[in-house]
Amino acid sequence: MKKFLLTVAVLAASAGLSACASVTRGTTETVKIYASPEGAQIATNIGLTCTTSPCSLEVLRKTEFSVIVSKEGYNTQTVRVTTAVAPGGVAGIAGNVLVGGVIGVGIDAASGATLDHKPNPVLVELVPLNPKDPDTPKGDLSEVRDEIAAKRRAQEEAAMRSRGGV
Repeated sequence: MKKFLLTVAVLAASAGLSACASVTRGTTETVKIYASPEGAQIATNIGLTCTTSPCSLEVLRKTEFSVIVSKEGYNTQTVRVTTAVAPGGVAGIAGNVLVGGVIGVGIDAASGATLDHKPNPVLVELVPLNPKDPDTPKGDLSEVRDEIAAKRRAQEEAAMRSRGGV
């Protein structure tokens, strides 16, 4: 009987941990930043910088920040990166609630594990100060946009197939 109770307790604890967003999603997220034209400087208001594009920054999920992209001869652009509750985060909270993990819900909320950054990736196409100057062409990330759209379509199709659609 003791073995049975111990097994049930271990399974219940495992189920609670597996549903916890802090465990399954982590408290940080990689935010990818693309800037065009080449050579643009990328900085954030939280002290993170990049020397090349694209770059990846590891950021706490609960941290909102701004990305500042600049280059001589171009207008500096700032993009605000916010947070929003993600579908995976909702699933983690639901798992905590079902298993009775009120403490887990609190930890997930405090750590930001239920959140995703928006936009991610961040795409910045700089605009030249003088559009007629051939030395400062407008930034162009159309190929990157097309790649991102194709990946999203592939993910959506894979999700539909796994649910028995398509």
